[in-house]
Amino acid sequence: MTNNRRTLLATLLAASFAVAAPMSAFAQKKIVVGFSQIGAESEWRTANTNSMKTAAAAAGIELKFSDAQQKQENQIKALRSFIAQKVDVIALTPVVESGWDTVLKEIKDAKIPLILMDRSVDSKDTSLYATHIGFDFVKEGEMAGQWLVEKAKTMKGDINVVELQGTVGSAPAIDRKKGFEAAIKAEPRIKIIRSQTGDFTRAKGKEVMEAFLKAEGKKINVLYAHNDDMGIGAIQAIEEAGLKPAKDILVISVDGVKGAFEAMIAGKLNVTVECSPLLGPLVMSTAKDLAAGKTVPRSLIGKDGVYPMETAAKEFPSRQY
Repeated sequence: MTNNRRTLLATLLAASFAVAAPMSAFAQKKIVVGFSQIGAESEWRTANTNSMKTAAAAAGIELKFSDAQQKQENQIKALRSFIAQKVDVIALTPVVESGWDTVLKEIKDAKIPLILMDRSVDSKDTSLYATHIGFDFVKEGEMAGQWLVEKAKTMKGDINVVELQGTVGSAPAIDRKKGFEAAIKAEPRIKIIRSQTGDFTRAKGKEVMEAFLKAEGKKINVLYAHNDDMGIGAIQAIEEAGLKPAKDILVISVDGVKGAFEAMIAGKLNVTVECSPLLGPLVMSTAKDLAAGKTVPRSLIGKDGVYPMETAAKEFPSRQY
């Protein structure tokens, strides 16, 4: 082979590698997911955020995280920022159900797949999101109500319930109330005598329970809290009022966080309905599929279950959150 031919061949090979290199780099480009989280209002929410961050790192995904501090306007700003940054996939946990159509249409128009995580939206246009990874909040409320209906068999007279609702307008608050009310219809003696939002926080749960106790006193037989943090706050109010939680007032809550198990072991909480926050691995695997152009199921349901006080000590060592 002449020197000229060798030079030409070397030039052609170098050129082919120069073209191939950026294509290879593009093929291995890191997936970027924008995640708008509600905030850090509860033990559950903190565990959920940690699950997302850990799973993203394990999957080799770049996670752009935004804490909305429980304000919808902050979430809308974050979503528009993700659009501007041209992320590959967006994950949204909506603080409330309504008021999303405009920004979700902007996401759709930008051709960015959207995952609704944990909570849902009430939009009639279901094409605005690719999938919902979450829970059956109505079922969770039903399980809480069914536990009380069964417990009522050992109780006499009317059973007066006070209810600590979650954030007004949020999917879990609406659905956990709906499911509980449907279940307790099986026992006419059970009546909800007061119901007010505790905004899913421990401090607000304590404050509202104090007001319930001042208004109703010893007429209260049961507390139903839409999450464990409000329930734990309410337990403090019950004790400060000179009453015994789980005995003088039965305490039912939802989420299944470690704090609830500790309260059950201490004999202060009767039952918690689990709603596992560890959704990160499922969200990240779904994000990879969506970024690759694959079709994913429209709905994926997380783990739930009922844990009464009697099983708490046995279950506690295996709890991850």
